[in-house]
Amino acid sequence: MTVESPCIGVCKLDSQSICTGCGRLLAEIAEWSQTSDSRKRAVIALATQRRVMMAAPTPSAR
Repeated sequence: MTVESPCIGVCKLDSQSICTGCGRLLAEIAEWSQTSDSRKRAVIALATQRRVMMAAPTPSAR
């Protein structure tokens, strides 16, 4: 079974080279078509964690 790309068509990198749409690093996007399905699943898991962190509110300065 082929692992589908997590790309959602919102391709914009933040200051850390993380796509704000799918949560993948630029290097992970570049390697996608050449990597194994096992690696793709790992990248998706990491990207999901990044998206959660990006959506989390930042603590306010006191």
